[in-house]
Amino acid sequence: MNILSVKLKLTLWITTLMLFLVSVILAVMVYITSMVVTENTYNLLSSTTRQNLTGISIENGKLVFSENFNFTYNGVYTLIYSDANALLAGQPPINFPENITFENGVTKEVETTDGGYYILDFWLHFNWEDGVWVRGVVTKPDVADIIDDIKSIALILLPMAILIGGIGAYLLAKSTFKPIDRIISAASAIGEGRDLSLRIGLPKGRDEISRLAQAFDNMFARLETSFEIEKQFTSDASHELRTPTAVILAQCNEAKQNYNSIEEYKQAIEVINRQASKMSALIQQLLQMTRLEQGTQLANFETQDLSEFVNIICSEQPDLPETMSLDLDIQDNIIAEFDIVLMSRLLQNLINNAIRYGNPNGYIKIKLWKQLQTIYLSVEDNGIGISQDKLQNIWKRFYQIDEARGSENGAGLGLTMVKQIANLHHGTVNVSSIEGKGSCFTFSFPESQP
Repeated sequence: MNILSVKLKLTLWITTLMLFLVSVILAVMVYITSMVVTENTYNLLSSTTRQNLTGISIENGKLVFSENFNFTYNGVYTLIYSDANALLAGQPPINFPENITFENGVTKEVETTDGGYYILDFWLHFNWEDGVWVRGVVTKPDVADIIDDIKSIALILLPMAILIGGIGAYLLAKSTFKPIDRIISAASAIGEGRDLSLRIGLPKGRDEISRLAQAFDNMFARLETSFEIEKQFTSDASHELRTPTAVILAQCNEAKQNYNSIEEYKQAIEVINRQASKMSALIQQLLQMTRLEQGTQLANFETQDLSEFVNIICSEQPDLPETMSLDLDIQDNIIAEFDIVLMSRLLQNLINNAIRYGNPNGYIKIKLWKQLQTIYLSVEDNGIGISQDKLQNIWKRFYQIDEARGSENGAGLGLTMVKQIANLHHGTVNVSSIEGKGSCFTFSFPESQP
């Protein structure tokens, strides 16, 4: 069971790492310092002894020392011994052991009860038979004192390093994980359903936390959109299905209580069938719109002859009144990328809208043309038109300009779906209208989809 927070774990880890690194550095310092002191002592012993060798000579059977000769120099003692190991000149350190074997040119270490010494011997010959031993002696450096000094420094540095490392690690962890706290708060609020519009709102950055926050914001936006779509669908369905449901129930009750003949039952069943068909069509439209909004129904783009496609759709209009003319102005050989099913629905909805609100003795003009890399499709009528204060509402669900005209033939979803399909084709749909004179809807989209 994890009882420590990530911030505390990170702080403890960095603090422990700092302690380990400082300890390793101090150990390396002790080792290197010991090596350097020993090496320097060796070099001092060797250079001093070799220099004194040049200052010794023999005259008339007696040893003669030059002015530069020093028996004691920088802690190095120079001793002169005969071939028989008798001390001829020089004063050895106190308690320096006697009878130490001579080895020419060899540096060796001698341990005593009072400490240790480094010894370097050279045989200095004057002729074939005469010569002396020159011995250099230096006290072995006390590395323990150096280690004690480093320990004293460590007692000061280690607590400071741990303190600084711990505080720095905590502040770093706190600043690093602060966005995580905001993510947790936002996710908790949304999970409890309090505020779906809540966002983390971190500035954009390249670090992992910023990217994570951005991903969560995108996810929250999709959740909010999905929830709003679901809420809208539920509201729309319940609102629009209420009337046909009430009609069906009323017809059923009326048939059970008052209808006595088969003809009356047939009329009731026709009403019920008509209302049920209306409900089915409405539900189908709502489901398709929801799929388009949620992206579960994707556009299947194909490269087709749009000119031929529009001609075919316009030639199959069974609901067109005989007194209403359909005029076509279609540019030939317009090749474009579009979804055949969705484009058919878009054009059919615009035509149905023109039939519903057009002049029964008037016209519907459909025009298709291409300009540069953009394709334009317009549907114009000379019907009742739309007042300027209503133009922005026509794209809303279930909005109808003239409910008396629209209630029988539609639910007010056609133009909403037209706008959705236009967006899926990376296009736009605009309307120009004059009340009492008619409307013109123009759909424009790129000939090739990005």
